[in-house]
Amino acid sequence: MNPILEARSVSKIVGGATLVDAIDLRISAGEMIAIVGPNGAGKSTLLRLLSGDLRRTSGRVELKQHDIETYAPRQLAYHRAVLSQHVNVTFPFSVAEIVAMGTGDNSRAATARLVEAALHEVGLERFSDRQLPTLSGGEQQRAHFARVLVQLTCGEALHGPGLLLLDEPTSSLDMRHQIDLVETAKLRARNGTAVIAVLHDLNLAMRFADRIVLLHQGHLAIDGGRTDAITAETIQRIFEVDVTVEYTNHGVPFLLPQTMRPVSARP
Repeated sequence: MNPILEARSVSKIVGGATLVDAIDLRISAGEMIAIVGPNGAGKSTLLRLLSGDLRRTSGRVELKQHDIETYAPRQLAYHRAVLSQHVNVTFPFSVAEIVAMGTGDNSRAATARLVEAALHEVGLERFSDRQLPTLSGGEQQRAHFARVLVQLTCGEALHGPGLLLLDEPTSSLDMRHQIDLVETAKLRARNGTAVIAVLHDLNLAMRFADRIVLLHQGHLAIDGGRTDAITAETIQRIFEVDVTVEYTNHGVPFLLPQTMRPVSARP
């Protein structure tokens, strides 16, 4: 099966600093990948390279067997949808108007149906008429997620399984809505979408991702299944934190961090 997205030796150098160094990555339809790593590891830079929002210094990124940099912006939007880490909207658009921005050229009736379905999917039905800037940061994030889901739905209706890219999508959400968002992305993957999500919460990543891609100082340290990729030894080496790895009743691993220095040494 041909991959939805393939990166070959992709690098990004800015001002002499190598942010991403010769990374290879493949993702197929129906697969969910979590990109994890310490701060400054290159996670968001890699996601922007994979989305086509950032031009690579070297290497190649192919979306559905075509160089991603050859897509016109409108064409690219039909094949991949991106939820950025920071989206600032200061104009008094309503939530429904923001979500409708993902519908493209659909009729008014079709747009209304798509917006309603997406708001239900993210649990914002009763916020439809609220002005976006009046919402909390987490609520705004969910509204933008709904917009991205609508864009993805429209593109997949025309071109088949697409690519959903999420950059730290849970950073402003409470625990319940973190789980809701990642479960929604996982459900999209089960229906054929290829999903790549940058996540800081390793336990959340291991709970939902099919594969874990671990970056360290711009390099691909590990690309594998959750039980192979995340071990106590790996976490100590990459994150410099001692952890205990436990397992749920369903065999899903989770991490319990230990103290990093003696209590007596703390101020």
